[in-house]
Amino acid sequence: MRTYRRVWITGGVYFFTVALFERRNTTLLIDRIDELRQAIRATKQSHPFDIEAMVVMPDHLHAVWRLPDGDADFPTRWRLIKARFSRSVEQNGKISASRLRKGERNIWQRRFWEHAIRDERDYWNHIDYIHINPVKHGYVTRVADWPYSSFHRYIRNGLYPVDWAAPDCVRDMNFD
Repeated sequence: MRTYRRVWITGGVYFFTVALFERRNTTLLIDRIDELRQAIRATKQSHPFDIEAMVVMPDHLHAVWRLPDGDADFPTRWRLIKARFSRSVEQNGKISASRLRKGERNIWQRRFWEHAIRDERDYWNHIDYIHINPVKHGYVTRVADWPYSSFHRYIRNGLYPVDWAAPDCVRDMNFD
């Protein structure tokens, strides 16, 4: 069995990737965006954190969170978000014995990927990665055209121009 090491930084800033159990041919997260938003709101009320940036794709999401001072418990927050969202989705398909024993459904991958943000450059690289993700995956040609992104808040706050990463600029960016 593989051992995962997590970096625990109280009041830290983290980048996350969280994916659905079977990422192929699903649009569950954007089809049920209101339920996902409600799960996040409820979790933020009981376990506060700030969402610095976020993009919701059909089958996965990326986020940068800032945790409160003295708090490093991001796994509980993700567990609560996943559980709240899962309860809002009808059960479909057969669930493996292993998932049944753990009280899981066939909605989310068990784990998520996290990265502790190291410095300002790392922070902005991850914010850019989040915002360019819908273009990278071919869902839109302009970042501003993807509705499930914090990019719109960044435009309102004057941090990005509306045409940031326009098609003629994307070829010069390397996000792999």
